[in-house]
Amino acid sequence: MNDMTPEKSGKKERSKLAKWSRRGFIGAGVLAGGGLLIGIGVRPGNPIDKLAPKVAAGEGEQLVNSWVKIDADNVVTAIVPHCEMGQGAHSVLAQMLADELDADWDLVKVMQAPTDGSYIVSDTARMFAAPFTLNAANWIEPTWDGLFTQLGRSMDLMITGGSSSIRSTGQYSMRIAGAAARKMLVGAAADAWGVPSSEIVTRDSMLFHEASGKSATYAQFASAAAEQPMDATPVLKKAKQYRLMGKSKARTDIPAKVDGTAQFGIDAVPEGLDLSYAAVVRPPVPGTEVVRMDVGTAKQMPGVLQILNMGDHVAVVAESYWHAQQAANAISIEWSKPASPIRTMDDQYQVFAKALDEAGETGGEEAAARGDAQAALGNAATRIDAEYRVPYLAHAPMEPMNCTAHVEGGKCDIWTSTQVPLAARSEVAKALGMGADDITIHHPYLGGAFGRRLGAEYVAMAARVAKATGYPVKMIWSREEDTQKALYRDADTCRMRAGIDDGGRLVAFDSLFTQRHDPPEACVPAMYDIPNTSIRVAEAELHLPFQAWRSVDHSKQGFFIESFIDEAAHAAGADPLDFRLALLSEAPRHKAVLEKLAEISDWRGTRTEGTAKGVAIVESFGTIVGEVVEVDMSSGKPELVNVWAVCDAGYVMSPDGFRNQIEGGIVFGLTAALYGELDLEDGAIVQSNFHDYRMLRMDEMPEIEVAIINSGDVPIGGAGEPGLPPVAPALANAIFAATGDRKRTLPLAKQFT
Repeated sequence: MNDMTPEKSGKKERSKLAKWSRRGFIGAGVLAGGGLLIGIGVRPGNPIDKLAPKVAAGEGEQLVNSWVKIDADNVVTAIVPHCEMGQGAHSVLAQMLADELDADWDLVKVMQAPTDGSYIVSDTARMFAAPFTLNAANWIEPTWDGLFTQLGRSMDLMITGGSSSIRSTGQYSMRIAGAAARKMLVGAAADAWGVPSSEIVTRDSMLFHEASGKSATYAQFASAAAEQPMDATPVLKKAKQYRLMGKSKARTDIPAKVDGTAQFGIDAVPEGLDLSYAAVVRPPVPGTEVVRMDVGTAKQMPGVLQILNMGDHVAVVAESYWHAQQAANAISIEWSKPASPIRTMDDQYQVFAKALDEAGETGGEEAAARGDAQAALGNAATRIDAEYRVPYLAHAPMEPMNCTAHVEGGKCDIWTSTQVPLAARSEVAKALGMGADDITIHHPYLGGAFGRRLGAEYVAMAARVAKATGYPVKMIWSREEDTQKALYRDADTCRMRAGIDDGGRLVAFDSLFTQRHDPPEACVPAMYDIPNTSIRVAEAELHLPFQAWRSVDHSKQGFFIESFIDEAAHAAGADPLDFRLALLSEAPRHKAVLEKLAEISDWRGTRTEGTAKGVAIVESFGTIVGEVVEVDMSSGKPELVNVWAVCDAGYVMSPDGFRNQIEGGIVFGLTAALYGELDLEDGAIVQSNFHDYRMLRMDEMPEIEVAIINSGDVPIGGAGEPGLPPVAPALANAIFAATGDRKRTLPLAKQFT
C-alpha cells in the first residue's frame, strides 16, 4: 500500500464522525435521537413494541426484530430503510436478509421503512466514518462538506447515495438481522420441542428436528421468537454457504413497474384531499430575488387560483399543472442584480485559472503527498504538462422534481421522491417553523435521482407554498426549471505535471485543481506505485450551486487522472495498458482487473482500420472498475463500437443487478463525455430540455460486456457509481489512439463538427 503523508497546510478540522471506528460504532449502542445502531435493535432489548404499531399492525403480523416481520401466511417482510430509485436496492437488501434467515425467496416481500426517525441508518454513518477506498493510503483525512453533509445534520441518517445501501446496511444490518431472527426462531422451537438448538435445521422458512420428525413454519414460532434473547453479533454465513446471495433473483419492484401500479412521488393523490397544482419560477441567476413582477396576463388565465411572490421564487397555483405552468410562463419578472461577476463559462474558467496561477507549482492546500514531487520533476528525463477542463452538468432524472404538501392544524404531510427523507423533514420543519415530529414524510419510489434528490430545497418550497395558500398543493418543476435553476455537478480545471525517468518509469506526479468534495480520496491515484506525488487544491468560486452527481468527484478526477496516465504512457513509449500494469505492483486486485480486461477486450489483437481502443481503471466506492472503449473514427467523428468492463466489488450479491448498474453508469458516463455541458449567458444557464441537453440515444449505443471478479474476503463495494468514472477517459484515450489528437476538455462530440 502506498504511504502518503497526511494533509498539513490549511487542514480542516476533521469531522467528529470521522473519528469513529467500525468497532466504536458497534459498541456505542444508542445514537442521538434513539436511532438504531446495527438494525436489529437499540440495546438493551428488542424495541419491537415501539415499532410494531408502525410496521406490523396487520392481523397475524409479528415483528421479530426491527427489520424482520413474519405474518400468519409465513410471508417474511424485510423492512428496508433505503429508497428504491431503479437501482434494485430493495430486492438485494431483502435477498441478503432472507439468505441469513434461510427464508423461502418466493415468500419474501419488501416494505419501505417509515420515515419518522425510528429507522435511522447509522450503518451509513459507520461506513462513511472510514475512507471509501479499500486500497487507499493512510494520508486520507475525510471531509464532509459535500455529498454526505446530511450525516452530521441532527443525525438524520436515512440516506440513499454513495453506492452505500448494500455494502453498509446490507452487510451490517440486513444480514445481521436475518441471522439474529433465524437464531431467535430456532431458540423458540427448541424450547417448545424440548430439544437442543443445535439439532434444529432451517430451510425455506421452515424449522426441522429430524430426530423427532417435528417441523413447523416460521409463522408458527414468530411470536415466541420475538421473546427470545437477541444476539447482536450472530455468526454469519460464509460465501460457500450462500443460497440467495451471489444469485440473480427476480426483483421485487419490477411487477408493479410493469403493470403500472408502482407509485412515484409525482403520482401522489392523497385520499380525501382536493389537490391544487403549483408551477414555480426560480431565479435564472443564483443569488438573485424578485424585485417586481407583472402578473396581469397570468392571473386572467383559465384555472389560476393564486400567484405568490415568495421572494426566492414565484409560484402559480391552479386547478391543474398545465394551467399553472402556462400562467407561470406568462409572468414577467424582474430579478435583482447578481453579486457574482461570472457571466459566461469563460468567466468561470478564468476564475479557476486565477486560483491555479496564484497557487503555482507548490501552493494550494495539500490533499496528499509522497516523496518529493517537485525535485523529481526537476530531475526527470522527460516532463509532460497538461490542463484538463470539465463543465457543469445537470442530473436530468426522468421524474421531474415534485412534492405534494398539506399543511393543516399545525401538522404537515409531504409526499415526495427523495433520497434523504429525514433531512427533507428537517428542511420542512425549518421552513415552516414546526417541530420535526409534526412533519410526516410519505416516501414512494423515485423515478431516477443520480444525486439530485440528495437536496431537499424543492420539498421545503412546496411546503411553503401549501402553507401560504391554505390548501393541499402538488408542486411540479418543469424540465426547463430543473435544467436551468437547480443544483449541479461542478465544473473544474485541473493542471497536471509528470516526470518520467530514463527507463520509462513514472517517477513524479503533480496535480492541482480547484474543487474537492466527496469522496475526499478521489483526487489521488493511490493504487499506482508512483514514488513522488503531490496533490493540491486551489479553491475557487463556483457560480452554480453544487450537488453530488453520480460518482461525485470521481466523475471529474477519473477523467483527469486516467487521461494523464495515458499521456505519460505515450510519452514513455509504452503500451497504455502495460504501462498501468507496471505501476500496479502493490495493487494485485487492480492488476487482476486489468489483466482480465486485456483478455476480454482482445487488447493486443488486430484492430479494424479506423478503430482504436482506450483503457482506464478507477476504484470508487469500494469497487475497482477497468474499462476499454472501442471507437470508430473513420467518419471523422467518434462512433462508439464496444465497451468492456471488468469489475471487482469484493463479492457481488446480485450479478444481474450489478451488471445493470455498471451498464447504467457507462451509459450515463458516455452521455456526459460526449454531450454533457451547461453553458452560461448573462450568468444564466442556456440549456433547457433534452433537445439541447442531449442524452446518448439508442442508435448510438455500443455493445457492452461486463465481467465480474469476486476476489474473496474483502469488504464489498458499490455498484451504482463505479461504472461511470473510467468511461470518459477510456473514450478520450481511444480517440487519441485513433487520431493522435489528445482531447483534454469535455464534452467531446462538439470538438468533431
